Amino acid sequence: MTIEKMGEKEISRRGLLKGAGLVAGITLAASGGMSLLTKAEAKGASTDKWPWPYVKLDPEKTAELAYDEWYRIFCGAAVISSVFSQLREKVGEPYTAFPVDAFIFLEGGMAGWGTICGSNAGANIVSNMIIGPRIAGPECENGAAIGADALEWYCETALPSYTPKEPRVKTAIVQTTSNSPLCHVSVGKWMKASGYAISSPERRDRCARVTASVAYNLVKDLNAWKDGTYKQKSSWKAASNVGITAQQNCTECHGANVPSAPSAKK
Repeated sequence: MTIEKMGEKEISRRGLLKGAGLVAGITLAASGGMSLLTKAEAKGASTDKWPWPYVKLDPEKTAELAYDEWYRIFCGAAVISSVFSQLREKVGEPYTAFPVDAFIFLEGGMAGWGTICGSNAGANIVSNMIIGPRIAGPECENGAAIGADALEWYCETALPSYTPKEPRVKTAIVQTTSNSPLCHVSVGKWMKASGYAISSPERRDRCARVTASVAYNLVKDLNAWKDGTYKQKSSWKAASNVGITAQQNCTECHGANVPSAPSAKK
C-alpha cells in the first residue's frame, strides 16, 4: 500500500481517505446539509461529538512549531498543524485523520487574494473543531468566542509579538498594528513601515512570526477554556454599526465608494 506523508506522521491511503471524509463532512455542515461531520473509523473519540479531546499545550512550543511549519505550508495550515500535530501525539483520533495540509489554500489571505489572514482562519478552525461550532449548541459557544477573540487580538496587537528561538532571518523585524484581520491590510502596513517588498525574506519571516504569535495566543485561550477560566475578551458585534457583516473601519482604506446597507425599516 502506498504511504503518503502528512506532517511528521505517516498515514496509509486509507487514512487519507478518512481525512477526505472529514473535509467532506465539514463542507456539508457549512452548507447546512446532513450531519456535522462524517464519522471517522477511529478508536476513541468520534468526530461528530463535541468537544474534541483536548489536553493543555505549551504556547511557546506551539509557536515554534507554527513558525517552522509556515515555511512548509504557510500561515493558516501552520496554525492548525502546530496544535493538531501535538494532539495527534497526545490524543490520537480524531486528530490523526485530520488533513492539515489540505488547508494550505489559506495562504496569502485565501489563495493569495489578500482577504482574511490565514493565521486567523486557522485559529478559528482549531477553536471550532476542538470546542464545537456555534450551531452545535450553547455548550459550544466558546468555539466562536475564542475565534472572535483571536481576530480582535490580531487587529489590536503590534505584530509579530513572538520572536522564534532561532529565526531564519536575523534582521530586526518591525512590529506594526493592523487594525484589521485582513491579509492585505496587515502585510501592506508592515511593508510601508519596514520598506521591504512582498517577495523579500524579511516579509516572509515576518509572516512566519505572525503565524507563531497567533498560535501562541490561541493556545493560551484554549488552555484557559480547558481550565474552565476562559472569558470572552472581544467586544465585537457583527454588523452593529454599518448594517452588514463588515469591519467598522472601512474608510481607513476606502473612499466614497464604500457600499452602504439598506435600512432595516425598508
